[in-house]
Amino acid sequence: MQYYGNVYRPPSEAYSLIVQVTLGCAHNKCRFCGMYRDKAFQIRKEEDVFRDFESCRRMYRRVDRIFLADGDALVLKTDSLIRMLDRIKELFPECGRVGIYGSPQDVLRKSAEEMAELRRHGLGIVYIGAESGSDRVLRDIEKGVSRAELIEAVRKIEASGTPASVTFISGLSGQDGWEEHAVETGSMISEMSPSYVGLLTLMVEAGAPLYEDIRSGKFQLLSPLQTVREASLLLENVEVGKDCVFRSNHASNYISLRGTLPGDKERLLGQLRLAAENEDMLKDERFRLL
Repeated sequence: MQYYGNVYRPPSEAYSLIVQVTLGCAHNKCRFCGMYRDKAFQIRKEEDVFRDFESCRRMYRRVDRIFLADGDALVLKTDSLIRMLDRIKELFPECGRVGIYGSPQDVLRKSAEEMAELRRHGLGIVYIGAESGSDRVLRDIEKGVSRAELIEAVRKIEASGTPASVTFISGLSGQDGWEEHAVETGSMISEMSPSYVGLLTLMVEAGAPLYEDIRSGKFQLLSPLQTVREASLLLENVEVGKDCVFRSNHASNYISLRGTLPGDKERLLGQLRLAAENEDMLKDERFRLL
């Protein structure tokens, strides 16, 4: 099996078999992201994807999870995805979960019936980047969707019976309105009520448009202490009615947080307060990674 360009996956898919069903990202305009700047978006032929599945079946005795890449593989037509999911069932009966990246635009283009059908054929989780709950921040980063559309997309995923894992980025507003970013993101999590939330901390690679804004001083990054305060304000504004697994333990984060909301909310806030009072608890900049 051959991979094309850089390949990315969510942290929780670290031990999954990764198969590219698309190359790149159909949107590929988010100003903070340089992940897929090295390739033009395209949909791979089904027969090529199936050959990859068959090659991997010969190569691996056991495959517990499969992740369908690249950036927004949910852009595929529903019938094509169903054929892929059915082929996975045939070849990998031991596979416990199939995951996929989906942009909010992908989800909104599909009907509720289509999302439910994908779930019935074995789609196990959809990863979706929301980034911020603030419409202003979403416009600034050229996300291409509004707060209301993001909430609608995540609710549609969850209503289908498929868990949604939603990613947000601390520091994405920079010094300009970080309180709004935190409050609006917390309230967005409350409204969309996803199964999983991941909070990363902003790191921008060369090649992303925002990188030049940082270099020129147009965009001013938060300090490590400010990111802790922002995370606290975000969590204070989260009020979910069902269990939501919360993780802020990515390599980019200054402090590692793990818990389930709402039960662990006060404990997590306590960890953040302690870190704010003891800055030596925060990860050194040299050890932060994407």
